Amino acid sequence: MSEFLDNVATAADAMRDLFAQTPLQENVFLSQRYDANILLKREDLSPVRSYKIRGAFNFFRKCLATSNPASFVCASAGNHAQGFAYVCQYFGKKGVIFMPVTTPQQKIDKTRAFGGSAIEIRLIGDIFDQCYAAANEYAQDNNAMMVSPFDHLDIIEGQATVAHEVLSQMADGQTIDRIHVAVGGGGLSSGLARYFSDMKLAPEFMFVEPLGAPSLKRSLAKGERVDVGHVDNFVDGASVALMGEYPFEILKRFSPDNVNLVPEDRLCLTMIEMLNVEGIVLEPAGALSVDALKDVQPHAIKGKNVLCIASGGNFDFERLAEVKERALRHSGVKKYFVLRLPQRPGALRDFLNLLGPDDDIARFEYLKKSARNFGSILIGIETKDAGNFAGLMARMTDSGIVWQDITDNQLVAGLLI
Repeated sequence: MSEFLDNVATAADAMRDLFAQTPLQENVFLSQRYDANILLKREDLSPVRSYKIRGAFNFFRKCLATSNPASFVCASAGNHAQGFAYVCQYFGKKGVIFMPVTTPQQKIDKTRAFGGSAIEIRLIGDIFDQCYAAANEYAQDNNAMMVSPFDHLDIIEGQATVAHEVLSQMADGQTIDRIHVAVGGGGLSSGLARYFSDMKLAPEFMFVEPLGAPSLKRSLAKGERVDVGHVDNFVDGASVALMGEYPFEILKRFSPDNVNLVPEDRLCLTMIEMLNVEGIVLEPAGALSVDALKDVQPHAIKGKNVLCIASGGNFDFERLAEVKERALRHSGVKKYFVLRLPQRPGALRDFLNLLGPDDDIARFEYLKKSARNFGSILIGIETKDAGNFAGLMARMTDSGIVWQDITDNQLVAGLLI
């Protein structure tokens, strides 16, 4: 057995004083849909509703065994902050957490609840980079230990306890044929890859990134870490511009073809479906591994054991309206149009008569008049079947209405919707 495997096993045993193993569950709904045995590793059911507590715990445990820093410090606006806070409370160590000023109050309150009197939260900067720089400066000036969210071997060992647990939870003789895991900074994905490799097991890996943050895919294509610059932070738990150095050293043996990019709007559909059908609350990053099943050829997983890491469930329900909106637009049952109607009595009624029996107006707003005899209207329409829109658009054209579908026009939709 390798030193890495020994360290992971030790970490997993020590972790039991903090929390029980998270469940490994066959999901019947997904298994029937994909004609495979879909297993969910429910990291959303950890004490902080994500796997991040594992890496933080292992880092603290190993650090305190050899040294006694004055305090610990981290920069995070999400799951790492909450895992860090929980572990500070457990070990009775002072922790300072730097968060951007823009962090939602709900996340601040949850972090404070986990850490209690052991932690101090400092709100600095508008973006993570400013926050991270402030945390590093504090660590240097105050003899504090900086705890990276992913770029440290002890963090990677801690996250690899997910794999250790999975193998202990499998039935005798049962194997994992395929693994889907989300990638942000790479701590969890590299931990899983290293663990299975050292165990001489070779499941097929699919690393899943949001389309708006393809750090691993671009890095593998170039053969070195690539900073992708601006990222779409909707999938906040996996939107990282530059993945970690240590994780990339482990993952660089894989092909870019092992990385699947998931569109953010499609991801919303999976989140809504898992909530409505299965009662499972997943944050965007936590749903990536499940959503990626849509991109797998049926014959590739038929009858196989597919492990999906449900990496987190820290979802702010104030975002539910946005998630539902994006899901409806992706599935094609909701569209937004700008109509140019004549300024005469009955013009609006003429348009309403064009709607089908399953079409419902979800948004209606007069826009500034564009001409003396015409006015513009923003209208949102929901329907039961996406195919209904083809008939509606044909009827609008035939009736002489000037219209534009702005549903997928990010610039215009961003201004008007």
